[in-house]
Amino acid sequence: MQRAISVTTLNNQIKSLLESHYLSVTVEGEVSRVTYHSSGHLYFTLKDQNSAISCVMFRGNNSKLRFRVEEGLAVVVRGGISVYTPRGNYQINVLSMEPAGSGALALAFEQLKKRLEAKGYFLSERKKILPKIPRHIALVTSSTGAALQDMLRVAAQRWPLLKITLFDTLVQGEGAAASIAANIEKADRIGADVIIVGRGGGSLEDLWAFNEEVVADAIFHARTPVVSAVGHEIDFLISDFVADLRAPTPSAAMEMILPDRTEMLLYLDSLMQRFQTGMQTILSRKEALLRQQKEMLKRHSFENRIALYTKEIASLQERIIQLFAYRIQKHEEELSYLKERLSGQMRRLLGDKERLLHHLKEAFAQSDPAKRSKTGFAQITKEGEVVALEDLRPEDTFRCVSAKAFVDAVVKKSGRL
Repeated sequence: MQRAISVTTLNNQIKSLLESHYLSVTVEGEVSRVTYHSSGHLYFTLKDQNSAISCVMFRGNNSKLRFRVEEGLAVVVRGGISVYTPRGNYQINVLSMEPAGSGALALAFEQLKKRLEAKGYFLSERKKILPKIPRHIALVTSSTGAALQDMLRVAAQRWPLLKITLFDTLVQGEGAAASIAANIEKADRIGADVIIVGRGGGSLEDLWAFNEEVVADAIFHARTPVVSAVGHEIDFLISDFVADLRAPTPSAAMEMILPDRTEMLLYLDSLMQRFQTGMQTILSRKEALLRQQKEMLKRHSFENRIALYTKEIASLQERIIQLFAYRIQKHEEELSYLKERLSGQMRRLLGDKERLLHHLKEAFAQSDPAKRSKTGFAQITKEGEVVALEDLRPEDTFRCVSAKAFVDAVVKKSGRL
């Protein structure tokens, strides 16, 4: 009769056999009975039509998943078989997991999009209105990226009176989402009129930080209007759906929210002309009314009423003139202020260019060979080409040239000091 062994011994033998033979397995199935433990471990069952197997994904591997594991999700898991000897149970120790048939990033995007949409993050009635003429813009982007230079260039061209505050931000890689969210919250506290969150284009992985929930939360809870300006143009990111305005590129964001200074000056001139025309029209109407009232009073021979109406109309006319004079003065002051600011900037720019020209002239004058020759400078040429003195060898013929004379000579002896 075969010698009996203990249950523990049998389970240990099974454990050794299974774990050594199934070190690495790849299994496809449907997820069920999902449990997210407080420790960070993930427990679930993987099944098909005929069978099921328990699975565990420990916290270190679970934290790397881009998507959330849900009931009914078809997945492909990779790992090894492990045996729990006290109960004789075996399971798959999952090291990695991918959605079956679609990429992890695409699934994570759709899951987050549905979740945020259900929370009302994309509702148009929750979008904040951007000011027509922002005075202060906060930029949440990288200080070393081309996107920043593009936005600064467009802002200088369209509206040089704009104040810009930069929040240098990590926009790609590990920690980028947290950096973007933190700087949106900082920008929201400085009283800017608009916040632009953006970067240049890239792959989906490069832009993924703008698809993270922490960034969506920061945009949604900001009191300041937020513009999402990631240079991808074709596809939408989560930040585009949540933001108050989506721009296809960072430079386009500046063009969309800033007025053009030339158009603004033309508008002010047009507004002034409209005020003048309107004032003249009102005065003409009042004068016609006055004449009509005078004729009526004459016909009725009510001299006392004529005097009363004349006084009232004169008072009304004076009030109208004062009102329009005040409005004209206000717009003239605004126009004068804008022209003075623009003129001051042009003077400073011209002064900078004149100083640069002066420095260039001085540098050019100092490099003039004629002046250098007065200090003993001479040029050495060999066979028509300029050479250094240390390049000459005995018996070489050369010419020594200054500003006023030259000497042909032969090297007798050469050496280095």
